[in-house]
Amino acid sequence: MTSNSTGTHEPAVKDTPPAERPVIELKAVGKSYGNIRVLHGVSLTVHPGNVTCVLGDNGAGKSTLIKIVSGLHQHTEGEFLVDDESVRFSTPRQALDKGIATVYQDLAVVPLMPVWRNFFLGSELTKGPWPLRRLDIEQMKKTADEELRNMGIVLDDMEQPIGTLSGGQRQCVAIARAVHFGARVLILDEPTAALGVKQSGVVLKYIAAARERGLGVIFITHNPHHAYMVGDHFSVLRLGTMELSASNSEVSLEELTNHMAGGTELASLKHELAQVRGVDTEELPDAGELQAPTAATPEGKS
Repeated sequence: MTSNSTGTHEPAVKDTPPAERPVIELKAVGKSYGNIRVLHGVSLTVHPGNVTCVLGDNGAGKSTLIKIVSGLHQHTEGEFLVDDESVRFSTPRQALDKGIATVYQDLAVVPLMPVWRNFFLGSELTKGPWPLRRLDIEQMKKTADEELRNMGIVLDDMEQPIGTLSGGQRQCVAIARAVHFGARVLILDEPTAALGVKQSGVVLKYIAAARERGLGVIFITHNPHHAYMVGDHFSVLRLGTMELSASNSEVSLEELTNHMAGGTELASLKHELAQVRGVDTEELPDAGELQAPTAATPEGKS
C-alpha cells in the first residue's frame, strides 16, 4: 500500500522537472564595453530537447550573446544561470566543463587532416605505457565512425581529408564531435549561412537529430525560414535588445519574417512608401499587427 500511495506522487516529481527545468537561463543579461552598451535586458531559456533560435540582422547582438554563453566574454548586467546555479565564465573551457559547446561558422578544422583526426583534434586518444605512449589511431577511427553513424552520417573513408567534404557534412562532423565530448547545450553560429539549399537541409536534419538526442540547441541564424523548420522557440534581437520572444505555436512564419526583416520600421513607413511609384505596400503589415509576445512569455512553452 505504501508503494502505491507514493507511486501516485512520483510521476509529477519525475516528469515535470525535465520539461520545466532549463539547462541555461539568461535573466535580463546585458553587456557594455565602457560607455557602449551592446546588449541590454536579454532573457533567454534553453531546455533539453528543444531548439531555441536566435535571429537578428547584422549588429543585432547575436555574436555578443554567443560570446557570453560560450565563456569568451562576461556579462556586465543581469544573471546567467546554468542548472539553476549563477555562473560567470572566465574561459570557454569553463563553459565546456558545464556541457556548453559552440560550433562556429568557420568550424576550426584542419582541411588537410583526415576526418577522424579532426574529430579528436586536441583530445586525441593514446595507448601504451609512458613514456612510450602513442596515438590509438584504430580506436579513434572506430569511435568517430560510430558517432557519425549515430547522427546518420555515413562516410566511406575516415582517412579522407575533411576539406573534401561538403560544407554541410563538415558542419555535421562538428556537431557529432560536440555530442561525443559531452555537450548538453549546442550553440550553432550561423551553420547554414554559406550553404546552398540542399546542404542547408542536411544541417537542419542534424540539428533536429541533436534535439532528438536530448540536447538543448541554440541556433543562431538570420534566416527565418530555416529557423521555423526546426525551432521550438524564437528570440529576435534588434540593436542589442529582445524584440520578440515566442514559441513556435505563438508566432507564424510570416510574423517571424516580418520581425526579422524590420517589419516594424516598414509598417511605420507604410503611408510614406505608398506614395512611391512601383512600391506595393498592400502586403506590408500595420504596426499594430506586429505586437508579438516578448520575453515576458515563459520560454518553456514550446
